[in-house]
Amino acid sequence: MPANSPAQIGVGLIGLGFMGRTHAAAYAASGRARIVSVFDQNPNALAAVAAANNIETGSAGAAIALASAQQAPCVEALLDDRSIHLVSITTPTDSHVQLALAALAAGKHVLVEKPVSLDPAAIRAIGEAARERGLLAMPAHCMRFWPSWVWMRDAIRAARFGLPLRARFQRMGQAPRWSQNFYLDDARSGGAAIDLHIHDADFVRAAFGEPSSVRATGSRRHIVAEYGFAGGLRVTAEGAWIDDPDFAFVMSAVVECERGTIDFRLGRERELVLRVGGVEDAVTVAAGTGYDGEVCALLNAIDAGSLEAPVSMFEAAKTQDLLDRELRAIA
Repeated sequence: MPANSPAQIGVGLIGLGFMGRTHAAAYAASGRARIVSVFDQNPNALAAVAAANNIETGSAGAAIALASAQQAPCVEALLDDRSIHLVSITTPTDSHVQLALAALAAGKHVLVEKPVSLDPAAIRAIGEAARERGLLAMPAHCMRFWPSWVWMRDAIRAARFGLPLRARFQRMGQAPRWSQNFYLDDARSGGAAIDLHIHDADFVRAAFGEPSSVRATGSRRHIVAEYGFAGGLRVTAEGAWIDDPDFAFVMSAVVECERGTIDFRLGRERELVLRVGGVEDAVTVAAGTGYDGEVCALLNAIDAGSLEAPVSMFEAAKTQDLLDRELRAIA
């Protein structure tokens, strides 16, 4: 953040589920934004967040951010509020496009939870609408801002440890036990192959560039993709929802380079390590999460009057194009 932070930015939040509370907590952590109004189909959603105050669900941080917010009676009322400059959209995927276009038409910047849409053309339409109105529209691709993953991406791009030789990413977790009418409906959520695996597919593009070839096996519930690049580099990414209710979430990355190996494992005492010449060292990165990072990056861009979001909708559309290639491979 700049040393002299400008006035707080007014935020409207549409959707107060798990990701809505996560966004709210990130705005609170930024110290740069004030949530003015929220809308949720549950008329008691705002009161429920205040009552829960549960760190595991994000409600503790969200309660701070939402302490002075009002619950709007409808989306239109929220969008009509002139004190709101930025709208976070954290509703089910199949409602994102309509809400984002409505917010842009109302003159608001937008942050849209991933996946923005299962249709790349619709994602691009949001980007075009934002450009036409001089507004910022950003997909919430949080791994682009997660401190350890920012470090990994920059090291790979700069060939800091030589060229990458091979890489593997794994992201596996329990099948969602909430909002199952949405998540377990592949036509709406895209399944784990989209809703979960999107993080690694997007990171692969951000770190290594566009793959020249794509192979995939499995299903929408459990997918393994292999990306080929010029020079023979192969990158594998696995994403899955697991039925076991006791399964602990796995998020890992191993990137072997000419002069060292980068190894990230969520929850390990030293989450990010670098092994060079048989010596292993922990890598120190900034504190915070990717949610904090994406919110601060967007607030910075708004303050600076930027014409393009830190991550554009056109980037999100390219990632969805890549996922579509994978889905065609497993069909």
